Amino acid sequence: MVGHVTPPAALEWDVDNCTIGRAMAILGEKWTMVVLREVFNGIRRFDDMRVRTRIPRQVLANRLADLVEHGVLRREPYQEPGARVRHEYRLTPKGFDLYPVLIALAGWGDRYLADPEGPPIEFVHRDCAAELRVAIHCTEGHTVTDQRDVVSRPGPGARRRNPET
Repeated sequence: MVGHVTPPAALEWDVDNCTIGRAMAILGEKWTMVVLREVFNGIRRFDDMRVRTRIPRQVLANRLADLVEHGVLRREPYQEPGARVRHEYRLTPKGFDLYPVLIALAGWGDRYLADPEGPPIEFVHRDCAAELRVAIHCTEGHTVTDQRDVVSRPGPGARRRNPET
C-alpha cells in the first residue's frame, strides 16, 4: 500500500520504568556531570570544586547532596589543623561505574565541540598512556562498529503500553 507507514514497535511499550529516564533524573543536569568530572579528576573538596568550576555555591551543594543521596558519592570527613571538620566527596562503586559514561561524553564533545587546538583533557590508560575510547560489545564478545547494527527489544521489565493513556 502506497503511503502506509508501519508505526515503530517501540510504541507498544510503556516507558514509565525506563532506566535511561531514571538515570537522567539523577545525572541529566549540566552541573552534575561537571561535579563528577571534578571528582574523577581528584578534586574532592567543596571549595576546590567551587573555585575551579565557578558553580554557584548553592547549586554545588545541591548537586553534591543529590549524588550522595543516590549513592554515587560518599562524604568523607577531614580536618585541617585549627579548622572545623569538613567533608570530601569520594566515588562509590556506583559512582566509579559512571567512568565509561564520562569518557563517552568527553569523546563526543572532543569530536564535535573541541576548540581547533584540540580537547582540553585526555583520558589515557595508566599502564601505556594510550588514549581511552568507549566501545560497544555484545555479551558474546563481538565489537559493534556500526551503530546501525544495534537494535532495541523489550527487556524482562518491559510493560505493554495502555493505549488509552
